[in-house]
Amino acid sequence: MKPLACLILCLAATACAPLHMDGPDACGASGYQTLVGVNVAAVTLPADLEHRIIRPGDVVTQDYRAGRLNIRTDEYGQIVSVSCG
Repeated sequence: MKPLACLILCLAATACAPLHMDGPDACGASGYQTLVGVNVAAVTLPADLEHRIIRPGDVVTQDYRAGRLNIRTDEYGQIVSVSCG
């Protein structure tokens, strides 16, 4: 098989894979709920933790990643929610 054909087949197979394979708490958000109410500037996260901090007005991609921790803050930097995605 030609390399381009193999690439197309692999991409097609990946596109059909289910997105929610790891469960609703795959990123471990339940363990970070104590951060709600804390200023994000005072928080230290593990270096290998896939996460993003989302402030009001931030442009955010809509891709869902089960293992990514989303930390939402208010306009003052206080964490208002922690979830996977």
